[in-house]
Amino acid sequence: MVDPAAPTSAPLDSGDITTAGPVPLDDALPQHVERVLAGYLDRRRTDVLGIDPAVAQAADALAGFVLGGGKRLRPTFAWWGWRGAGGDPQDEHAQGVLSAIAALELVQACALVHDDLMDASSTRRGRPTVHVEFARVHASNGWSGPPARFGAAVAILVGDLAQVWADDMFHSAALPEGAHARAGEPWRAMRTEVLSGQYLDVLAQASGDAAEATALKIDRFKTAAYTVERPLHLGAAIAGAEAPVLGAYRRYGADIGVAFQLRDDLLGVFGDPRVTGKPAGDDLREGKRTLLVAAALQRAEQRGDRAAHEVITRALGDPGLAGEELDRVRAALSELGAVQVVEQRIAALTGSALDALDAAPVLEPARARLFELAERATRRAW
Repeated sequence: MVDPAAPTSAPLDSGDITTAGPVPLDDALPQHVERVLAGYLDRRRTDVLGIDPAVAQAADALAGFVLGGGKRLRPTFAWWGWRGAGGDPQDEHAQGVLSAIAALELVQACALVHDDLMDASSTRRGRPTVHVEFARVHASNGWSGPPARFGAAVAILVGDLAQVWADDMFHSAALPEGAHARAGEPWRAMRTEVLSGQYLDVLAQASGDAAEATALKIDRFKTAAYTVERPLHLGAAIAGAEAPVLGAYRRYGADIGVAFQLRDDLLGVFGDPRVTGKPAGDDLREGKRTLLVAAALQRAEQRGDRAAHEVITRALGDPGLAGEELDRVRAALSELGAVQVVEQRIAALTGSALDALDAAPVLEPARARLFELAERATRRAW
C-alpha cells in the first residue's frame, strides 16, 4: 500500500530536454541542470510505476531529495571543465554534455542518502533524512518490524537507485563520438574513490584513528575526488583535452576539493544550522576524526593539556552533545589553535590550486569562472 503521506517530489518538469530554453547555458547552468534532472527523473518514474505504484514511492523520494535543494556544484565544475577545454555551448552536443554532467547529481544523491544513514543524521537541507522519513511512514502505518530498520532498508535502496540511474543517465547522454570512452576513465575512478573514501571515514571513526594524514586522505577521496577533481576531469575528457589541461584540472580539483571539505568541517562545528541545513556539532556527535579534531588532539598532547584533550575526546561520538558542552568543545578547538591550522591549510590549498590553474592553457570564460568557484567553495558560509 502506498502511504499518501509518504515523501513525494515536487512537480516535475518533463519538458523536452533538447531545447536549451531562452537563458544561455553559461548564465543559468544550475537551472538547466535542474530542468534536465527533472525531465529524466520523471521519465524513469514511469518505468518503475509500471512495476508497482509502491516502487514509485521510492522514486518520488529520490526525486524529492535531488530536486529539493543543492548547489549543483559538481555539474558546474564539470561544465566549466568542458568549456575551459574548448567546449562550445552552441555546439549540437551541448545538451548531451548537460545530461552527462547532470548525472553527477545522482551520484551525490547516492552518497548523501547512504552517508546520512551511516552517520545516523536526522536532517539534511533542513528536512528529515530519507531513512528518518521512511521510518516515520512505517510507524504511522503500524507495519510490522522496527520502523528504523525499514527506514534504513529503504534508504539503502533509494541510494542504490540513484547510483544506477546516474550510470544510465551518463551512458545514455548524446555525446560526440569517442567522448564516452574518454570520459569513462574519470567516471569509473570517481565512483571507486568516493566509496573508498567513505570506507576510510567509517574505519577511522571505529578505530579512533585521529592522525592528520588520515583525515586529509579521507577528505581527498571521500569529497575532493567526486566534488571537484573528477567532475573537472570528466568535462575535460568529454571535450578531448590535452595533458596540460587535464593535469592542471586535477591539481586544482584535488586542492580545492580538500579545501571545500575543510571549510565544511569548520561549518559543521561552528556554522549556523539555519544556514547550513544541518544541526551544529553533527560531525562531533558522529565521532568524525576531521583535520580540525586531529589538529586539536595533537596540540593538546603536545602541550600536556589533558583537560582540553578530554573535553574533545568525550564529545566524539556523544549523540547527546549540545548546549554548554558543545560550547566547551568549540572553545577548546579554538584555544588549541586547531581552527587556525585548518584556515591556514585552506589558504595554502587554495593558493596551490589557483597557481596550477593560472599556469595552464585553460580558455576563457572558464578560467575566470573557475577562479570564482574556488573563492565560493572555500570561503562560503553555507
